[in-house]
Amino acid sequence: MEATISDPDPGQYFNEDITVSAEQDRKFFDIFMVVLGSLVAVAVGIYALAQVVQARTQEEYIKEDAMVQAQIAARIAPVGQVAVAGADNSHLAAPAATPQQPAPVQVAAAMSGEDVYNTACAACHGAGVAGAPKLGDAAAWADRVSKGMDTLAEHAINGFQGSAGYMPPKGGRADLSDDSVKAAVQYMVDNSK
Repeated sequence: MEATISDPDPGQYFNEDITVSAEQDRKFFDIFMVVLGSLVAVAVGIYALAQVVQARTQEEYIKEDAMVQAQIAARIAPVGQVAVAGADNSHLAAPAATPQQPAPVQVAAAMSGEDVYNTACAACHGAGVAGAPKLGDAAAWADRVSKGMDTLAEHAINGFQGSAGYMPPKGGRADLSDDSVKAAVQYMVDNSK
């Protein structure tokens, strides 16, 4: 005897599959829209935060100060101008530039030669840095002294680049008076004989 299984309604399973599939699609779409909406909200929030930070930064650092605006204009101004032959180039004539005077240097109080040596000269002349003759080294000072104290003082005041090394003007202390530098040179020569 053969058993046959008969399906009373073959469309019944098909309709159930469609219903389950549509329900799953609806759930997926709902979750997808929530995730997408969240991402859009986060992006809008980041954009708004960036706008607030940018506005505060501009207010704080780029003030509508005439001096700041003039400095910015000077930095971004073109380096040169083009003059066309045969054309009116009168607008290119630069106004007479006034030479800028350097800020006056505050001169240090009068100091003795030993004080100047200890505060400015000892850094190089104590260790022989950059070819500087050491204090007390008579052989190193002999050649320099033979050129004369005036030359030695001039090199100390104005700076000197020689074969043995480099002497910065006033030993790097622009606030020293010429007389203080001369006193320091005399102190080093006297203590290097």
